[in-house]
Amino acid sequence: MKTKIMAVLNINSDSFFKESRITTDEAEQKIIQTINDGADIIDIGALSSRPGSETISDEEELKRVKKTLDMIKQQKFYEKAVFSLDSYSPLTLDYALNCGFKIVNDITGLQDAEVCKIAKKYSATVCIMHMKGEPKNMQANPEYSDIVKEVDDFFKERIERAKSFGIDNIILDAGIGFGKKLEHNIALIKHYNYFTHFGYPLLVGASRKSMISDISHSSIENRLPGTLAVHLEAVRNGAAIVRCHDVKEHVQALKVFEALQ
Repeated sequence: MKTKIMAVLNINSDSFFKESRITTDEAEQKIIQTINDGADIIDIGALSSRPGSETISDEEELKRVKKTLDMIKQQKFYEKAVFSLDSYSPLTLDYALNCGFKIVNDITGLQDAEVCKIAKKYSATVCIMHMKGEPKNMQANPEYSDIVKEVDDFFKERIERAKSFGIDNIILDAGIGFGKKLEHNIALIKHYNYFTHFGYPLLVGASRKSMISDISHSSIENRLPGTLAVHLEAVRNGAAIVRCHDVKEHVQALKVFEALQ
């Protein structure tokens, strides 16, 4: 089965990798380019979730992304790729799903019942991600007794929550870099196949994250080789969707990897 590529596009000014940031005026051309590069899914976000980032109001988030959502609906880009919104705002998610978006990418793992209700209303797929704490404090010395078991227990609980709202289509994301030290991230990548027992597609998103620099010191701009190494290992261990900034490079790497398999 072909691994799917989820491209990252951020309509904000503070996401950690500046090349992923676009303005509203750049959005249309960037989406066309991303589709042509081979993205299966395009994940759009207006709120940074990098370590230490501050939250914004639902109204501010929708204001940032509204023109782009309207443009996607008007141009019917949702017929050429699957669109996902990286958000846990009921207001913004409702608007996006009404514009043809199909995936709710929720870093809080369906914490808000309103998000569950909206996902059900549109028969959307939900991406449940594990995060310890919240972006503002998640990297303040996170500790686990058994990282794989804790993430597994979290998935079990949130899958049951999703089903209680009538949500059937689920993706699981172990949340690399979200409240985890290097040792935790490595353990998760090595044991990604453990989570396949739930029977849902697994997403991995380690693109240009600090774990790469923790292993081989590098700036964010110079972490593509490390990103590919982490993502290919995760795919080898069961990941079905790769969330990344560099679509073309991932398309080529995955084609070669899959041919070798």
